[in-house]
Amino acid sequence: MRAAAVAFYGAALGLLLVGLRELLTGFEENRCSMTYMFEYPEYRRVSLPRRVARLYPAYGLYLYGEGLYAQETRALKLSGAPVLFLPGNAGSYKQARSLGSVALRKAENMEGGVHLNVFTVDFNEELVALYGGSLLRQTHFLHESIKAILRLYKQLKTPPQSVALVGHSMGGVVARALFTLPRFNPHLVSLIITQASPHMAPVLALDPYLLDFYTAVRQKWVNQAAKLRNITLLSVGGGYRDYQVRSGLTSLPCPPGDPNKLSLVVRPLCSSPGTRLELVCKELVLATVRAFFDLIDAQTRQFTDDPERRRSILNHHFIRHNVRTLRDVQDTSVPILGSGSESGQLVLLHSSGRFCLQPQQQTGLLVLPPNRVITGSLAVLTRPEVLLNNKCLFLQFTVECEWQREESLTRHLHSSIVFSYAASRPQTHLCVQVYQAFRISVVSQCRGTRGSVYRMRVPWFQEDSFTTASAPSATEISGMLHTSRPDNSSSVLLQLHTAPNCQYKVSVRTSFPKVLGQVLRFCGPLVPVYTAVALLLACGGQLSSILASGRAADMSEAVGGALQLHKVNLLVYLLHILLSRLLPVVSCLPLPLAVAMATFSSLHLYRIAYFLSAVLVPLGVCCVL
Repeated sequence: MRAAAVAFYGAALGLLLVGLRELLTGFEENRCSMTYMFEYPEYRRVSLPRRVARLYPAYGLYLYGEGLYAQETRALKLSGAPVLFLPGNAGSYKQARSLGSVALRKAENMEGGVHLNVFTVDFNEELVALYGGSLLRQTHFLHESIKAILRLYKQLKTPPQSVALVGHSMGGVVARALFTLPRFNPHLVSLIITQASPHMAPVLALDPYLLDFYTAVRQKWVNQAAKLRNITLLSVGGGYRDYQVRSGLTSLPCPPGDPNKLSLVVRPLCSSPGTRLELVCKELVLATVRAFFDLIDAQTRQFTDDPERRRSILNHHFIRHNVRTLRDVQDTSVPILGSGSESGQLVLLHSSGRFCLQPQQQTGLLVLPPNRVITGSLAVLTRPEVLLNNKCLFLQFTVECEWQREESLTRHLHSSIVFSYAASRPQTHLCVQVYQAFRISVVSQCRGTRGSVYRMRVPWFQEDSFTTASAPSATEISGMLHTSRPDNSSSVLLQLHTAPNCQYKVSVRTSFPKVLGQVLRFCGPLVPVYTAVALLLACGGQLSSILASGRAADMSEAVGGALQLHKVNLLVYLLHILLSRLLPVVSCLPLPLAVAMATFSSLHLYRIAYFLSAVLVPLGVCCVL
């Protein structure tokens, strides 16, 4: 029995180490570059009313500056567009340095004196992710800070009417909590950008104040979604390299169909293991600053009030063209009219010269770059009168193209799934649950030298990943998810943008180490909870032994009798099935978190759990010692 116990615990420890290794090292290469300053940073404190300073003596509001700009703004006579940075858990107000420094360098190249005024809030580096009692106080101070910032622009002819917020980690949650205040004017904030903010649920739910805070914020944004529809909100996750705040928690818990609420993941660009590198990642900061400058109206030199323009600009910089400004991008699409059974997709693999269709809508001739995709009707495209009536002209135009139907370009792959009730039969949909993980291998054999692009597309969450490969090459892609599939209407799609004269071999295999890494990523925070429960059960076993025999049982026997968590897991699974029928959003969350959030929010049993963790856990530790 001793040998069997040693073998069992050794195997369990081995699996834990394999999953931990995959969690800490199983991610893509970090291609994020650092930001640098050219001058010494200065943080000028903004005076607040005496009432506010007396109520919040530990907090402060500052204006970021460098060099000549810091001297010019010494008297706080400002004329730029206001941006307010909010630090997160144990965060410093000085973390606004990257955003402020890049914004100053960008303003030097702008015409008309357009620039940003970057403010930052000092929350005294409070541990709000561990204790939620300070979150509401931070929210009230943020409200007072916004009003104080807008008062600095009263001397302008067209003063700003709102402040753009950039929240990191818990700072993004505090930004959304502004709208729960009864006296808050929602017109004061129309744009919020959050970085690695756990909007869906707290990383660790350790006290009832934190859960009450999240419940109030969720109810406000869900129940009053129509009133908050004009608020543009962008949530950015850090990818798999950020294992402090997994990207699934950064998804916005808002009703579907609101185009002004965007959630995406930057992977593997702007995150680093164990650190909050989103603050100094040059690529992410540049995209944010470029978006802010494009959002400034040329007439008022303040942020635009048009929600459609805000959504278009954020989509441009963070999803479509994250390395180019809006002014540098020209629409090179070619419209093709007509429909019918002959419609398909024309893939321009190579093009040179000039080509035009419908010159009444295009000025002059259109130069097509290579690798352009056009969707239209084959009958209309090949009709001679289209070119004759519109007087189109070909000048040294060469096209290599192929017509394919979408059905002929799609293949369904089958693979067995670990930890699934249907593991005995092949699965046609890959990666639909967060605990599923695959290793995808793409081997190309080519005659030419052109490369290929592989895209992993997740329709229900902006976590698409792109992989570039040379030719010939052997590429491995990790197939993992941040969020589970919310319904049965979509699945993960692997798109291969291939090169001509190439043969490709694609294989999909379940990766058991990555599955263990996913289990630790989603259920790792629950290990302390299970440990506390085991200690309480062991303490209860010792107390029962004392009452029965007058002496405490051996600690190894008490712990061995307590480690029967399968008695609890069965009840948890039954609750999950029941609650997922009543609340569909529960099915999108990890199993223990879903049960905890749904049960706590509906029955308020977290107060009992808080009492057990605050009172009985120390008692259990004392009994163990």
